[in-house]
Amino acid sequence: MKQRSWMSGAVGLGVGFVLGGVMIAVVTGESVRRLMGSSAAALAGSAEPPEESAGFMSERPKKAMKSFGSANAYDDEVGSRGGGGPGAPPMPAAAPVMELAAPPEPEMEEGGATADKGGAAAAPTRAWFPETFLFEPLVVTDANGSATVPVRVPDRLTQWRVLALAHSRSGAQAGAVTSFAGTLPTYVDPVLPPFLRAGDTVRLPVQVVNTTDKAVEASLKVDVKGAQVEAGARTVRVPARGSVVELVTVKAGGAGPVTLRASLGDTDAVVRDFDVWATGQPVVQTRGGSLAAPRTLSLVGPADAQAGSERVRLQVYPGALGMVRAELAAVERRPVDVAGDAYALLLAGQAPELLKSLGETADPAALKALSLVATQRVLRAARAPSIEVATRLAEGALAHPDNPVLARLGERLVAQVAQAQRPDGTCQGGEGWTLQRLLVATANCARTVRAAQGTPEGKQRAAAFTVRASGVFERYLPQVKDGYTAAVLLAEGSAEGGVADALRTRVREALKTGTDGTAWLPVEPDTVRADGEMPSEAEATAMAVLALQGDAKAPLADLGAWLLAHYTPGLGWGDGQANRVGLRAALALFKDPLPAQVRVSVARDGQVVTEGTYDTKALREVLALEAAAPGSAGSHTWTVRAEPAVPGLGFSLALSAAVPWKSEVKGGLQLAVTGPKEARVGQLTNVRVQVGAPSSLPLRFQQELPAGVQVDPASLAALVASGQVSSWDVQDGALSLDLSPREQGAPVQVEFRVLPTLAGTLQAGAARLGVPGRPDITASLPPTTWAVR
Repeated sequence: MKQRSWMSGAVGLGVGFVLGGVMIAVVTGESVRRLMGSSAAALAGSAEPPEESAGFMSERPKKAMKSFGSANAYDDEVGSRGGGGPGAPPMPAAAPVMELAAPPEPEMEEGGATADKGGAAAAPTRAWFPETFLFEPLVVTDANGSATVPVRVPDRLTQWRVLALAHSRSGAQAGAVTSFAGTLPTYVDPVLPPFLRAGDTVRLPVQVVNTTDKAVEASLKVDVKGAQVEAGARTVRVPARGSVVELVTVKAGGAGPVTLRASLGDTDAVVRDFDVWATGQPVVQTRGGSLAAPRTLSLVGPADAQAGSERVRLQVYPGALGMVRAELAAVERRPVDVAGDAYALLLAGQAPELLKSLGETADPAALKALSLVATQRVLRAARAPSIEVATRLAEGALAHPDNPVLARLGERLVAQVAQAQRPDGTCQGGEGWTLQRLLVATANCARTVRAAQGTPEGKQRAAAFTVRASGVFERYLPQVKDGYTAAVLLAEGSAEGGVADALRTRVREALKTGTDGTAWLPVEPDTVRADGEMPSEAEATAMAVLALQGDAKAPLADLGAWLLAHYTPGLGWGDGQANRVGLRAALALFKDPLPAQVRVSVARDGQVVTEGTYDTKALREVLALEAAAPGSAGSHTWTVRAEPAVPGLGFSLALSAAVPWKSEVKGGLQLAVTGPKEARVGQLTNVRVQVGAPSSLPLRFQQELPAGVQVDPASLAALVASGQVSSWDVQDGALSLDLSPREQGAPVQVEFRVLPTLAGTLQAGAARLGVPGRPDITASLPPTTWAVR
């Protein structure tokens, strides 16, 4: 392919301006309208309405047959959604790249990739099939208004479209569209599914196309790595300006990747790949932590794991920086409450300095929008606040000194809290309060008052409050029995000297250590926060981290590992109070910027399974390493290592496998699924689902479909129209139906139609019925086999 892969100034556009700028892009098919919107449609001479707005150059598929949507397919398919579900997400803004590097050609069996057994030269191999291969947002023309952009053209045999938009320094604008063809006189085109399931036997179509004026007779050879192929070599005769379709039988054994290479004599060869999925029930074990030191974990793999299904996946992400980013992205979408609003306001105010300290730059517009929303919510809550509400809101308001409204609000709230301190030094309290809750509330008040020390009056007020609060902690020190209260008094309050030493000892003694080396602070029964709610272990552990800062005896790295492992992007550590404390703890542990590169490895019983390099510039978010892990049954020791060790990097290690499905019934559910006895390619066939369940339960039915089986959207829409189904979702080889509520004792029976597109013996995955959020109410059926002719 090298002889036809490079183009340098071969396509003239005629849109350059002298010393002006040109934006050029190359994408595939109908992607121009989808990416550029009305501007591209107008330039292309199309009256069709745009689907999206952004983009550049495209391919017009020339095939007579449509592929089934594999990663290397010509025509991409997206998941369909019914019942009012959203469509495909818009393409995100891309970095100004973009010549994509062609991947190395996959290694095939001996003699498959380089030469025939007879020694003939192998066909040039096509293996690079990106949808978009060029996006140049700024090409500066020379004094004659010309510019040359050398590019490598992908291996797709299609019609490419080039869009260029230009402007001069004076602001004049223009644009043009041109196209060129990438084709061969004769070529081979295997039509692959996006996946197969272990045990499938399918007849894959392989199309051979002849664009010349003479009939062609050549040898067709199909080699497969990762599966078995039958009758993969034959001679084909293709008429002039015609095509033929040959069927090749492929048998999928165990789960794993499959690479298929189809060659047509010495004229063309194409390499495509897809995955074989396990048919069993997925079982996943996950461990996490920080890479402050090598982490040794004990994982027990299932003894009955299906062949090829055992895999290990490591994700490495920037601890503090990743959390700050995730919190900024998610905090506005969380449920509205006082603690959450106060945390959002605090985060918006502190984010610029936090990001700067971690080597990142803040987005002023995004922070401004977050601040506006959080301010509106906080002002509503601050009209007549209680002392407890004032302690939540004051610090967030004070984090915005440039906002006079918030600055005055913060000062007023701090003054209110300071005035609420009793003569004995306690703050808040009321009927039914325990001493433990009163001490925690007093510590929270002390933190709030110390947050406003920017003026001499504020410093004097904080000093007076601290002295009285310290007396409270000293008097009641013998009654502080639990680790959480001791941690709060240290992290939030004003404990000093011998009192602080005694509290640290109690926190350390209360810590628990897991088998993976992580440590956490459990919460004793009847222990509550100032608001009367029981704190989570994540909040307690974060408090322990803050309380034990500077303590040489404290296992801070182990606490940080546990804290990172229990962070969930989008949700954080829990409510606003837990997230405020958790982020403070993460920043205290992982405040140092990350090194430029970190080598990360995963080993099982001392043998490296996978390794890679975390590059803080190239991988701003996460490094993902995945590898097959056969032989993981039973107990094994896994080690995750970073060189150099970096406390600011978190990791999540997952060991997954598939075990045989078993029928399961819980909570009185009944499920029966009747598939086709014998289906035919290209013909619609019915699938019947029968459900029995207690009344008024919201039910969700899920069926994993065989490879190449598509659901008929019209039949699903009919179910929604009849009221039997409230919504449906089809994606990734699976169908989900949300069933409408039923009357007492009323049976449920729904039917939908499917369209097989592959012939063979195909495995359908498991069928499941359940109640969302209720794992104790479920029913499942093991996989079945479909015969498709």
